[in-house]
Order: sequence, then C-alpha cells, then structure tokens
Amino acid sequence: MRVRPGHLLRQWMDRRAVRGARVALVYRTIFILPTRTGLLFTAVVIAVWLGAVNYNNNMAFLLCFLLAGFALTSMVHTFRNLLGLRLTAGNAEPVFAGDTAAFPVHVENPAARVRTGVAVGTTPPDSATMNLPAADATTCMVEVPAGARGILPLPVLVVATAFPGGLFRAWARVRLEAECLVRPAPEPAPVPEPPGTPSPGSGSSNRPGEDDFGGLRPYQPGDPLRRVAWHTLARGDGLQTKQFTGEAPDRTWLDDEALLDLPVEPRLARLCRWILDAENAGYAYGLRLRGRTIPPGNGSRHAARCLDALARFPQ
Repeated sequence: MRVRPGHLLRQWMDRRAVRGARVALVYRTIFILPTRTGLLFTAVVIAVWLGAVNYNNNMAFLLCFLLAGFALTSMVHTFRNLLGLRLTAGNAEPVFAGDTAAFPVHVENPAARVRTGVAVGTTPPDSATMNLPAADATTCMVEVPAGARGILPLPVLVVATAFPGGLFRAWARVRLEAECLVRPAPEPAPVPEPPGTPSPGSGSSNRPGEDDFGGLRPYQPGDPLRRVAWHTLARGDGLQTKQFTGEAPDRTWLDDEALLDLPVEPRLARLCRWILDAENAGYAYGLRLRGRTIPPGNGSRHAARCLDALARFPQ
C-alpha cells in the first residue's frame, strides 16, 4: 500500500502533539508555513527584486523591501496569534452509534490583546473562525462522527490561524483528554417483544395502574410528566404525582441470554430497542448482561444507566 507523504507528515506532527487535560500553546508546539497566497506574494517580491537589480531602480528596491518587511511582520503576528492560548475539553453527552458527538472545547486567551481569526476543530480549513477577547475565554463545540459503539476519545485537534494578511498559516496539534460514550444504535422498529413481557390485564387489581385515581404522592425524579398534578403546584402545595389503581403491566426483565442466537452487536441493538420501547410504555424493566444486573426501574436516569451499560459491554 502506497503511503502519501502528507499522511506521514501528519503522523509525525501527531507524535509531537501536546497532550493533557489542559494544554498551553508554546513555541515548540506551533508550526508555521506560507499559504498559497503567501507563495504568490513571495513570487511577486522576487520579481520586483529582479527588476530592481536589472534596471538599478531605487524605487523598485524600496518597494521590494517594503513588501518583504510586510511579509516578515505578518509572519510574526500570525505566530503570536496562537502563542499562549490555553485549551481544555469536556466530555461529550452520550450519543447513539451513527450520530455526531459534540465535545465542548474551552479556549482561554490570557493575553491583554484580542486574538482574531482562530479556528479550532478536527478539520480547521472547514471550521468557522472565532475572535477571542483580551483576557477572556470562549467555548466552541467540536463535532466528531460517532461510528462504533464504545468509548470515543476526542481526536487530535488543530488550532489554526492565518491572521493577519493570510500570507502565513500557523497551527498547533493538541490531544485533549476527553471522551464520549457511544451507545449502540437501536434496532429499527418493529421488533419481537422481550420474553416475559406482560400483556394488559395480566396485573393484579391492587397494583398501580391506569384505571382509577388512587391519590397523590410526592414527586420523584423520573415520574412521567403526564402524571404530575399541576393544579397542586399552582396552589402552592408542591410538586406531586398522581397515583392510579387497577390492572397494570408487571415488571419485566431484558436479558441478553434470550438473544444468544444473535451476534453481539445485533444483540445489543435489540436490547437498546427494548429499553427505549419499555421506557415509552412506562412500565418497570430491569437489565441482565453477562456480569452485571440492573434492578427494575423506570425514568430517564434508569434508561441512561441501562444504555450506558450496553455501551460499555466488552467488544
């Protein structure tokens, strides 16, 4: 397989990328090269210099030196536009495989001058630039495609600028300690119901159900919003949840041993679909994975706990 020189150069720079939970851009971490505009500008300066030498024209020499001085000044200021910046990153919110993870990256400008035209991302030429106020900080979101289930680390970031003038491009490659938990993508509905799923009418009449109003109880995180007694909140009696009595579905277990005929990833996708369906249906469910058992429950926190267990399942 043929390896392109550009790929080898990126690998070499990635090995020199500064790593850590918080990094600061110093002299040895910043690269700078002329842009295409800068190369064209250099060709013009050389042409002016050749003309000045050929015709011994003092005004042409003056123009040549002015242009060269402008280029050198632009190079220094482009480099200083990145020098001293500090970056930290936070963990992204969990996503499903195939979605896009959004990592918050905090960029701090400790200097008493504004930093203009700074881009942060995995592909800086396609990233929007931002201006950093003096002695201030800002947060940008770096989007990374989440391909496979598991833990997605934040890839190497590129901090780049071509300000001022656009003749030079300075950049630094940093590897920040941040990650995103990628949950398995749910199997498209409809899917077979899990074994032991209760059917309507199979519950006991003295269990909580949906038939008759049975009173109020204090609100607990994860209670469905449709059961919140908003009129008691309006009276100033606090947030309470309506209780009902009658026939209702019992608890059910979602067990991966019931899907041993499926490969690992399709099995986790089926369990993910069952968790989402059970959460939407509003009945309690538990999860059994090899080596881990999550007791039955309901609510957004319980669903997140079950989905995170699927994401961390050994590959």
